[in-house]
Amino acid sequence: MRIARFTTGGDPQFGIVTGELDEYGQPEEGASVVALAGDPLYAGINPLEEVHKLDDVRLLAPVLPRSKVVAVARNYAKHAAELGNEVPTEPLFFLKPNTSVIGPNDTIQRPAASEDLHYEGELAVVIGRICRDVPATAEAVAQVVYGVTVANDVTARDVQRRTGHFSQAKGYDTFCPLGPWITLLGDEGDVDLARLADGVRLQTFLNGDVVQDGSTANLVFDIPTLVHAVSSVMTLLPGDVILTGTPEGVGPMEPGDEIEVYVEGIGSLTNKVASR
Repeated sequence: MRIARFTTGGDPQFGIVTGELDEYGQPEEGASVVALAGDPLYAGINPLEEVHKLDDVRLLAPVLPRSKVVAVARNYAKHAAELGNEVPTEPLFFLKPNTSVIGPNDTIQRPAASEDLHYEGELAVVIGRICRDVPATAEAVAQVVYGVTVANDVTARDVQRRTGHFSQAKGYDTFCPLGPWITLLGDEGDVDLARLADGVRLQTFLNGDVVQDGSTANLVFDIPTLVHAVSSVMTLLPGDVILTGTPEGVGPMEPGDEIEVYVEGIGSLTNKVASR
């Protein structure tokens, strides 16, 4: 089941996206959105009689974290190596503000402080319930994870080199595209933690060309380990997002470029770049 946040021109709503995805993570012809009553994170899944063609709505970021986005650094060994870094011996994470979140087809804005803006395609985990000190087991983590979505951990690489601060270089407005929807885990979901551990393909396309091509099987620290590590430091709240890291192939994107991140079985997230 895929849960989207959308608008038809009025207030944002939540809905269930129907229909199958093609091999590129795009919904096939005839896909629709069945509107839900309230926010399903809090109100549960309560369908209304209101149905829209997917082509007739504007998809928004599927979740607006009320609290935080936690991003994991150097969680693919080859990515750590390409930037000249060692693989951490324990999860290395930092915060991105919730004001960095944008949705599908929203514009990534390159700030005046940067001339070296990078893409980092990632799988994102959405938390579904308040939790702390979650055991590092698939069974325990499945109880607190709501679903997964696609993310782009946009980075001002020159700011990162200049300051040494992850959050400063990755925390600008528009630096956390999320979407196009949340794919639920568990009995109502299409994916589970075992499938993600076995590996789903993660690709990033810059103006249609493949620039990243990895698999979640290559995560240094798997999702149960990440949720355990983060929740041992800070309480996680419903709607919090954990970005699980990016594979090798990160690189620059310029104003006018289009960047697309695809995660197999979950969806495809596209954004354009402009100067701020």
